Amino acid sequence: MAINASTGEVFSGYGRPSQFEHKVTYGVKSIPEAAREVNVLREVDVCVVGGGPGGIAAAVSAARGGAKTLLIERYGHLGGMSTGGLVNIIPNLGDTYGRQAIGGFCQELIDRLAARNGATYPEKKYWGSTDKDEVQKYVDANMMHFYIRRNRDGERVTLYTAVIDPEIAKDEMNTMVLESGAELLLHCWVTEPIMEGNQVKGVMVETKAGRQAVLAKIVIDCTGDGDLLPKVPEETVDYMPEGSRIAQFGWIYWIANVDIDAYFAFKREKPEEMKAVIKTIMEAGGSPHFSPGLLKNQHGVVWVHRLIGSLHQTEPEEMTYIDVSARKRAVRNWELLKQYMPGFEKSFIMLSNPQLGTSGGRRLVGEYWLTEADMDSDTPFPDTIAIFADNDRGVKSLDHPRTYVPYRALVPKGTEGFLVACRAFSADHDFSEYFNLIPHCMCFGQAAGHAAAIALQDGVSVRDIDFSKLRAQLLKYGAILPEA
Repeated sequence: MAINASTGEVFSGYGRPSQFEHKVTYGVKSIPEAAREVNVLREVDVCVVGGGPGGIAAAVSAARGGAKTLLIERYGHLGGMSTGGLVNIIPNLGDTYGRQAIGGFCQELIDRLAARNGATYPEKKYWGSTDKDEVQKYVDANMMHFYIRRNRDGERVTLYTAVIDPEIAKDEMNTMVLESGAELLLHCWVTEPIMEGNQVKGVMVETKAGRQAVLAKIVIDCTGDGDLLPKVPEETVDYMPEGSRIAQFGWIYWIANVDIDAYFAFKREKPEEMKAVIKTIMEAGGSPHFSPGLLKNQHGVVWVHRLIGSLHQTEPEEMTYIDVSARKRAVRNWELLKQYMPGFEKSFIMLSNPQLGTSGGRRLVGEYWLTEADMDSDTPFPDTIAIFADNDRGVKSLDHPRTYVPYRALVPKGTEGFLVACRAFSADHDFSEYFNLIPHCMCFGQAAGHAAAIALQDGVSVRDIDFSKLRAQLLKYGAILPEA
């Protein structure tokens, strides 16, 4: 069973139904692949694989550090889950006490988007505040899971969380990468690392121009799913218990031309009739749950976030089934809303996520393995690269509102010239359950990018960098770190 924490909607069942099982043919037979000469497309210092939140931060940071950097992305846009996945909510930037935890590249991106009316978030005076009007704003938007927590007195307080406009973000992310001096290569699928012993020397890519190679002194895996990990000499895990947050796909769509005022008026003035409408929709197999969009330039747009349980988030058969079945349900749900829900009479589906939302998958077992015990520790690591607000564990979060992440959680044990800066970082399920979200990945990417540039400048392995230099670079670009 999976629960949509934003709406309370429950979805049961994991994996494909039986009619899809016969399509799973992994390991049944194999064929030899002929040796061939492959042209070298680029030679760079740093190759960042994956243009999601972590990859953008890594590429920009490496380039700012003076490294010749290439960012490779499989789609025609940057942003990953935050744009293509329509997961445009950037949560947990501060704790229940009103203290900001994540700054750096993440804050820079939010500031740039806000300047273009492409991001919104509570004013700083409301972070950790019990102001009832501010709290009610997010209750009405059905966004309590992302914005509201309770303090020690049981009062609701507002968190520092942002939402972004995905289309403006795609453009701004392109600008940030290119302004940094990094090169960008879209529509390019990385298939495997180029190995020389235990040293990563680059990556193989497939494009419409065919198979090519990119040579690099350092490769940073920012694919989210750790796509390069199966072909480097590293231990990985993919354990995800059913019902956990990361054991779910997200399938999101936006409905436009909704008369929000009419909807709220009906809800406020005719509560019993609203209950009847909700019952009718649910009995017909639909769901009345949605979030009125918070973006100022998108009045009349509502967001529907559906979460679907899955323990196999890298299997194409599973992903195909989820996309096909979720799309059918989305269209049917909109038809029911249009038919029965006041305000939806002239609505239409504006957009569905072109990129299926994944929450979990394979993870590196690196130089440091983060566990639940690290969430209960109030002692920073000597190589702390980020502070995360711990808001989701009830009383434990009030007792331990800040969690620390060491650089070593990005560093593999046995592979050289390689870093992992995405949700595949080195952590067990319990830690990943809370800290593999969009802003966290930006922190990983920023640290990995700066570390790669420092390693190249000093002629050392990424595992042997002078951490004082990495700390100085992170602070220079606005990261929030423990006092030295």
